[in-house]
Amino acid sequence: MRVLFALLGSLSLGLGVLGVFLPVLPTTPFVLLSAFLFGKSSPRVHRWLLHHPWFGGMIQDWQQCRGLRSHVRRRALLLMSASFAFSIYMVPLWWVKIGLVLTYVALLVWFLRLPLLPDRPAVAMKQPRP
Repeated sequence: MRVLFALLGSLSLGLGVLGVFLPVLPTTPFVLLSAFLFGKSSPRVHRWLLHHPWFGGMIQDWQQCRGLRSHVRRRALLLMSASFAFSIYMVPLWWVKIGLVLTYVALLVWFLRLPLLPDRPAVAMKQPRP
């Protein structure tokens, strides 16, 4: 079972990394899923993800508080809205458009109900002593 979780975690992390570069593919859910899967299969990779400079804060926020920071929420809402709008525009079948709108609304309601965590304070730069 650990091998299956590790394979699925690798696939999910790969999709999450692709999502950084492709606006249609969401990064956050795939990275969170990969952290969960690696937590079940590989403590070493899970630890690496928790301390990763790009993904670590987001994963720790989710695992500890089940919430998102405001800048993560804004970026996710923007990309999610843009990808659904593009999909709805491109699909020629009206019943698929209705399904996409209903899916978007359901996802939006769920996403907006997630707790919003306060932003971390900015780290002050050290002042050199005279």
